Amino acid sequence: MKEYGGTMENKLKVFRAMNDITQEDLAKALGVTRQTIIAIEKNKYDPSLKLAFNIAKYFKVQIEDIFIYNPDL
Repeated sequence: MKEYGGTMENKLKVFRAMNDITQEDLAKALGVTRQTIIAIEKNKYDPSLKLAFNIAKYFKVQIEDIFIYNPDL
């Protein structure tokens, strides 16, 4: 049976900068801590699917515009 791996990258910091929003303000809007936003931006934490969708909804974009999945082939 094949195991599925891969890595997740994101453009959250870019979207924050384009919208001039702080980590703290984004965290408050999403109901998470600033540390969660920092960890996501540094690719040290993959958000839950629900949080990823909420982030995309906040910026009014598709989830794939912010989060990029890179499968290990």
